[in-house]
Amino acid sequence: MVTDGHNHTKHFSPDAGQSIDELISEAKAKGFTRIGITEHYEVEYPDDGLDWTFDLKEYDKTFEIWRERAGELELLKGIEFGYVPGVEKEIERLSALIPFDVVLLSVHLFRGKDFYVDRECYKLPAKELHGEYIANMAEMCEKCNNYNVAAHYDYINRYADNKSDFVTYDECPKEFDRLFEALISKGKALEINTKSIKKHIDGGFTRNLPDAGILNRYRAMGGKYITLGSDSHFPGTFAVCYGEAIEYLKSLGFTETVYFKDRKPYFEPL
Repeated sequence: MVTDGHNHTKHFSPDAGQSIDELISEAKAKGFTRIGITEHYEVEYPDDGLDWTFDLKEYDKTFEIWRERAGELELLKGIEFGYVPGVEKEIERLSALIPFDVVLLSVHLFRGKDFYVDRECYKLPAKELHGEYIANMAEMCEKCNNYNVAAHYDYINRYADNKSDFVTYDECPKEFDRLFEALISKGKALEINTKSIKKHIDGGFTRNLPDAGILNRYRAMGGKYITLGSDSHFPGTFAVCYGEAIEYLKSLGFTETVYFKDRKPYFEPL
């Protein structure tokens, strides 16, 4: 079973609603032998009444207890850092504090605002919105070094008002090439986030699977590392749309994905 490398629990991620025991139980029930837990950590975030930071050493201790509880299910210790300009040095420092298996980087804000709450950005033309967002991701991957995965490049599209808007390679090729150049030169991975697929299906979008142009261009430029993650936050959401994502990748000619353990990549056949 292909590893689900992107999941959250309520113990450390303030927007999650599932316990570690619920996550472990669901993963086992679905036949998984390995999963990644990547709790949210935002160095800088607009005040929303939630605490997006936590004690990393306490997390390290707690994770060992979780591993004992998980039994034969292998837990990969990860974190998901949110990027805004100026936090790269702090992300580098935090990434080295405890022994992570995997470090994800994400962009959750647009022009300093959380677009899950503030939808003002969706008044912009889709081409401008998507191009600026992918440029932000490219900057993140260029300026940071101590990470493994660039998560959900299509996050900006997940909550779009216009259900015909879809992030494609053709609308912002320079931005995507810049992102891919950073990932490939540093040996980092591009994530296919299956929660995005689920959100598009449930939201009635005209398209739901990742743009083939994006994935084909990544591979043509020399990209080797593709990860899968369901971005699960609540019971019943683990590994959503995994079958669809795997079959789609196969249809495009991909034969393997990757997971990270001790910060090293390991391939898995699709």
